[in-house]
Amino acid sequence: MAVHDHPHRHPGFRFPSLRRAATAPASSEEATAAATATRAYVFAGLRLLTGFVFLWAFLDKTFGFGYATPSGKGWIDGGSPTKGFLSGVAVGPMESTFHDWAGATWANWLFMLGLLGIGLALIAGIGLRLAAVAGTAMMALMWIAEWPPAQHLSDGSPSMSTNPFVDYHLIYAVVLIALAAAGAGATWGLGRAWARLPFVSRNRWLL
Repeated sequence: MAVHDHPHRHPGFRFPSLRRAATAPASSEEATAAATATRAYVFAGLRLLTGFVFLWAFLDKTFGFGYATPSGKGWIDGGSPTKGFLSGVAVGPMESTFHDWAGATWANWLFMLGLLGIGLALIAGIGLRLAAVAGTAMMALMWIAEWPPAQHLSDGSPSMSTNPFVDYHLIYAVVLIALAAAGAGATWGLGRAWARLPFVSRNRWLL
C-alpha cells in the first residue's frame, strides 16, 4: 500500500483562531449588558403598573369615580374607605377585630395614607424599601381579612376561596419586595437622584 505525502494538507489539530477568541468576550459582554438593560426595563414597567394600582385605589376611594367606590360616596363626600370592606369580613381569626376597626377615623387615615404613599413611591421610584414594608403589612392584613384557608364562612356558607394560601394579596407583597430588592427605581424613576441625597446616603433604609 503506497503512502503519499501531501505537504499542503493541514494537520488534524488546529490552534484556535485568535481573532475568534478575541471577539467572544465582547459578544458575551454585550449579551450580558442587553440582558441587564432588559431586566431593568421589565422591573421598571412592573413598578409603574403596581404603583398605579395603589394610586388608583387611593383616588377612586377619595373622589368616588364610580368604579369600586360609587359616585358621591368618596372619602371627600363623607364616605368611609374602610367601613364597607372591614364590616363585611365574615371569616378568619380577626373577624371581630376588623368589625371594630371598620369606619374608624384612624383606620381610614392610615389606610388611605398607605395607599397614597406606596403608590407615589412606586411611581417615582423612591423609598421602595419603605413601600415594600408598608405594602406587605397592608397586604397581609387584607389577606387575613379574606382568609383564603377557610372553606366556609362563619355562617357556614361556602367561602368560594380558590386557593388556601396564594391569592393576589400575596402576589402584590412579593412584587413589592422584588422591586425593592432589584432597585427598580433607577430606570424610569428618580431612584438614582434619590440615592445621592445626603440624608438617604446616611440612612440606607430610605432607598
